[in-house]
Amino acid sequence: MSKIKPERALFVFNFKKCFVIRKDDLIIMKGVALCFKPYLKPEEAYIYCNLGHTQFAKKCEEFGIVKNDSGYYRREDLHKIMNGAPSLHKTAVKT
Repeated sequence: MSKIKPERALFVFNFKKCFVIRKDDLIIMKGVALCFKPYLKPEEAYIYCNLGHTQFAKKCEEFGIVKNDSGYYRREDLHKIMNGAPSLHKTAVKT
């Protein structure tokens, strides 16, 4: 079994056991958790859509996606970006 460097691990202490979670595994667990959350923070939305800040802002403007009053994005709205649905600009040009 390979040794885990202390800077690459997160130690989770339970009452009776000490669990070691690698940072890589923690990132994967966060990514999986994003798939089940109905509302995402802006940073989580960047990760979910695999876009940077400026690209995400352009896509949101193009698709008409805005934050709710609490500052979160709806995951269902972000599916429009990821599924390749026609944007508001493209549908306006066609009609």
